[in-house]
Amino acid sequence: MIRIALLVAAKDLRIERRSRVLLWQVLPFGVMGLVLSGLALGPTHAGHSSAGPGLFYLVMLLVTLLMINRSQAIEGSRGTRASVATLGLDPAGVFLGKALALAVELWITGAVLLAGAVLVLHTALVGTLQALPSVVVILAALAAAGTLYGALSGGGQGPATLLPVLSLPGFAPLLIAGERSFSASLHGGAFWQWWVISLVALVAYLAMGILLYGVLEDS
Repeated sequence: MIRIALLVAAKDLRIERRSRVLLWQVLPFGVMGLVLSGLALGPTHAGHSSAGPGLFYLVMLLVTLLMINRSQAIEGSRGTRASVATLGLDPAGVFLGKALALAVELWITGAVLLAGAVLVLHTALVGTLQALPSVVVILAALAAAGTLYGALSGGGQGPATLLPVLSLPGFAPLLIAGERSFSASLHGGAFWQWWVISLVALVAYLAMGILLYGVLEDS
């Protein structure tokens, strides 16, 4: 299962590197979203508002939805589906590989947007660095949940509007935990409590994906 996961992750990341969709489309979209968030706050409130963590995760949510559709479109092509069926790949390994590739892409995007939050939203650099472990866990959980919901919505074969409808209720607890832990690292509070909740959510989504991904792909 682990070997299949690494092969699938390497395949998805290789496709992404060649297409450069992340570099030329997703990252600019995320940066523009962050800049618009800073403009919405205005120069008076940027750096003095507590909305920075929430705005960061709101932009990451939009980026995540784009990248889930991209990831599932790759897997949903006829050639890929036929290859998976012919080779008899373990669905659990395919799920873990796609979730890992998506997590790597989200971590890269998240690193850029965290730097943007410091520059545009004027979040404290020390607090932002302290929030980094929780951001890594939350983005990994979003990748696992997003891979699962992407398969449930039919990936590239389903309506584009179906994924947000299915995924947003499941993403909401992750976004709340991420925002609270980020805010706690900036302003003080129960940082590790929310970090542990995020870690439990990550494990739960990984377990559900390993058990259900094959069923969802066949449905």
